[in-house]
Amino acid sequence: MAKKLIQRYLPEPHTIKENRYLRFLGSALHNANLWQLNRRSAATAFFVGIFVAFIPMPFQMVLAACLAILFRCNLPLSVALVWITNPLTMPAIFYFTYKIGCLILQVPVSESSFELTLQGLGSGLARIWKPLYLGSAVSGVVLGFISYTMIRIAWRWNVIVNWRQRNKRRSRSNQTN
Repeated sequence: MAKKLIQRYLPEPHTIKENRYLRFLGSALHNANLWQLNRRSAATAFFVGIFVAFIPMPFQMVLAACLAILFRCNLPLSVALVWITNPLTMPAIFYFTYKIGCLILQVPVSESSFELTLQGLGSGLARIWKPLYLGSAVSGVVLGFISYTMIRIAWRWNVIVNWRQRNKRRSRSNQTN
């Protein structure tokens, strides 16, 4: 069930292989292990995807694909999970991670606004980049680890439930025979 549920929402391998931003990975995308979906590959893909989703940077999908290749986990799942941070969720997520970083560094949260100019964004980013990236890295690692653990537990629980159901069916069919 968990495998079928995850596979329902994953992009097709050819969609990822034909992505123009991932072409530089070349033959590495043809490794069969990157497309398998099992407990280890799914859990590691969740860690990678969620960790990368919390890093404020452009082209998060490329980083997720590179890390999926490095850690030999499910590539489509890793790439799909970076869309947790999308234009709708990004402001709230990165403000949260910025506040986490301020808390860790013990600096006050800056309530000033940004000017929508290149100079305004540059000076604003210069003030907040340390707490933003520290909070993002810490949040990514913690939430990635939690998701890794939850996927491992849920997958194991699902296997146990399926085994028990299969054993019940077998015992019923043996009793009728």
